[in-house]
Amino acid sequence: MLTGGYSARFGRSDGGVINMVGKRGTNEWHFGFAELWQPDFAMASPHNQSYPVGPEYKSNADGGAQGQPYRFRNDNKAWQHTEDFYVGGPLIQDKLFFFGAYEANREVSGQNVGSVETKQATTFSRDNPKWYGKLDWNINDNNILELTGASNKSSYTGNIYAYNYATDGSNRGTYGAFKGPDTHTKNGADMYSLRYTGYLTDSLTVDALYGKMKQTNYSQASGSQDPFIARAQFQNPALNGGVPIVGPQTIATVDNPGAEDKTRNLRLDINYKIGDHSITAGIDNLDTQALNIGRTRSGPGFVWFYGKGDPNLPISSLTGQEVGAPGGQGYYAFKDVFTTGAASVRVKQRAQFIEDNWQVTDNVLVTIGVRNDQFTNYNPDAQAYLRLTKPNWSPRLGATWDVYGDSSLKVYANAGRYYLDEPANVAIRGASGSTFTDQYFTYTGIDPATGQPTGLTQIPQGHYPGVSANNEFGVPPDPRQVTSKNAKAEYQDEYIAGLDKAFDLFNMHWTAGAKGTYRHLRTMLDDVCATDVFANTGAAQGFDPVAAEGQGCYIMNPGRNSTFNVPLVAGSTTSGYGTMTVPWSAFGMPNMLRKYLGLNMYLEHPFDGKWYGRLDYTISHSFGNTEGSVRSDIGQADVAQTEDWDNSGVMTYSGGDQSNDRRHEIKFRGYYQITPEWLVGGTALILSGTPRSCLGYFGPQQTDPFGYRAAYHFCGAQGTPAPRGSTGRTPWQEIVGLNVEYRPAFADHKLAFSALVYNLFNQQRVTQYFATSESGPGTLSKDFWVPISQQQPRYIQFGVTYDF
Repeated sequence: MLTGGYSARFGRSDGGVINMVGKRGTNEWHFGFAELWQPDFAMASPHNQSYPVGPEYKSNADGGAQGQPYRFRNDNKAWQHTEDFYVGGPLIQDKLFFFGAYEANREVSGQNVGSVETKQATTFSRDNPKWYGKLDWNINDNNILELTGASNKSSYTGNIYAYNYATDGSNRGTYGAFKGPDTHTKNGADMYSLRYTGYLTDSLTVDALYGKMKQTNYSQASGSQDPFIARAQFQNPALNGGVPIVGPQTIATVDNPGAEDKTRNLRLDINYKIGDHSITAGIDNLDTQALNIGRTRSGPGFVWFYGKGDPNLPISSLTGQEVGAPGGQGYYAFKDVFTTGAASVRVKQRAQFIEDNWQVTDNVLVTIGVRNDQFTNYNPDAQAYLRLTKPNWSPRLGATWDVYGDSSLKVYANAGRYYLDEPANVAIRGASGSTFTDQYFTYTGIDPATGQPTGLTQIPQGHYPGVSANNEFGVPPDPRQVTSKNAKAEYQDEYIAGLDKAFDLFNMHWTAGAKGTYRHLRTMLDDVCATDVFANTGAAQGFDPVAAEGQGCYIMNPGRNSTFNVPLVAGSTTSGYGTMTVPWSAFGMPNMLRKYLGLNMYLEHPFDGKWYGRLDYTISHSFGNTEGSVRSDIGQADVAQTEDWDNSGVMTYSGGDQSNDRRHEIKFRGYYQITPEWLVGGTALILSGTPRSCLGYFGPQQTDPFGYRAAYHFCGAQGTPAPRGSTGRTPWQEIVGLNVEYRPAFADHKLAFSALVYNLFNQQRVTQYFATSESGPGTLSKDFWVPISQQQPRYIQFGVTYDF
């Protein structure tokens, strides 16, 4: 794995590249197998979860649940076992070789009990088969042909039952009636590649590769026609007897069952050696296509959400999408409709590169390279909506100095630029006709069978039948108005410097080193949905404001002045277009910022026939006002279409420590060869916590100026500003593992028995919390900072392997 500083041959990544080298057959036949067991009785019980306790949380007298059970997890276990087999050898001596491997991993008898709010439990099984195969044909000494195939799949099946929590506040409940099958999924990919290597002369080498991959994203949901009930904890307790009613529907959103992705890659590398130079030039062309992708709400096509806010404050005050005050005690419900889909969208990626590995002196190696990337994204009608085809130059420079010429001290440095593409699924909401609307009601009853609100009275709102924060009303956007005209490709600059030193101490050989890394995201692409800014700026420049606002969102470069196509006649694609210029200052948002600084130091004792050990310490800081293409604090994986940059409200107080900022990381791994038959080892991982986010309604006045509800960087019912990283961090983690292996001499040390203990001290610290602090304007959420995920409990794995 290349985690930075890689050459111009690689691109489309700003963090690292996995360069996999697979096993191949030789002139001798070899085979082996492995059997691994992870029984559920050897796994510690996951800790149960409770609602947090403290003055910042909703009081029990006001509908809170401080200290009460939230989720029973003691039975959330599964039995795992893995079977692995490989074989390799010559099909034709010295000419044709084969290697193949197969692994079957299976989880059975799995259980997963949900929270007191979902009141359901799932029994499940999961299959994860993998295979790898390779043929090598040495046509002659100068020409080699390789055929490689690999597959990695996962299949999940489950059944969902009602789960009856005890009413006396105790943890364990009982299974109830069968509610239906869980969503059946099949995910994974099959990959094939054909590679030719020709050593045409002593100086000239040609390497050509063509590969194809097909990724399956099958998803088949249950057939219930009842709507899913979300946030049932905010139901009016006077209407449900104090016990939330969730109904029979178990799934909120369903994927198109036939979704799949196809990828084709063509690489050509030509290397020429002349004097002290090794020059490589080539192309790296990649085409990706997403087929039959999309999502929709389950059942009748909508979900019911419950909420509670200040009865006298409007639920939303966004112009044209206003939602009035709920009145009464502040309880309301809204019908949420969400649908996306496309038969086919694709991305064409092209790249050319050249680099020179120059041995300047016997001790100094310099690598100079440059890469040019181009990206084109197409909508479902095969129309390009994003063209980033002007030269995107990525200079790469690296140097290594062997100070004494004996590899005892090496000093190195790298600098480079790395461009990213926009994936195909950006088109699903950004360039297709998606629907995302909400219709608000007060209610006088709750159906005891389905959980749906009854006795509905619609709350006055600015758009009927539903409001949409980003004008997603199912109308396909004009492809000329999806992206800014002067959009630039996303890229990051990276600088690395370090050294490695070998030395002797206590009559033993050691290696130590340090590496510093600095990364700066210079340009990014995301959707900006400031409809009023587009409309007002367009009107000031002589355009129809409706035509200027387009679909309400444009994909653009946050922090940069942008230009946009605007129809000369609103709603027309044939009347011609004018150019609207919007300065970044018009949006009232900060300039884009994301930086990472890290220093890794290590001390290593190479294996000397007796023991091996390595200690790593990394101190780092990731900060800015955007995490990048996704947003992990709220689990948003809509690449380049996160809530960030949608409007000035969500970017207010957005700066600070990023959600993935982990300041300290200490790793130790080592093993000791007690005898030729017995080996013991251990690992330790010590991690500092990551920032806890706190989101709520906007400001002390608790408004919702952009229709995003509790998505702003304000915490609690008082609207306290909450910049990223200012509201505490998750706990530190200390994870210790031990392993032992026995290779008996009677089997010539080819047979091995092993045992591994993961998380020896069974530490189960919380790794993520529910970030939303309010259920409505000025109303604390009962779920504020409820644990979402925790460390994996202690488990023991037993194994038997044999290599021949």
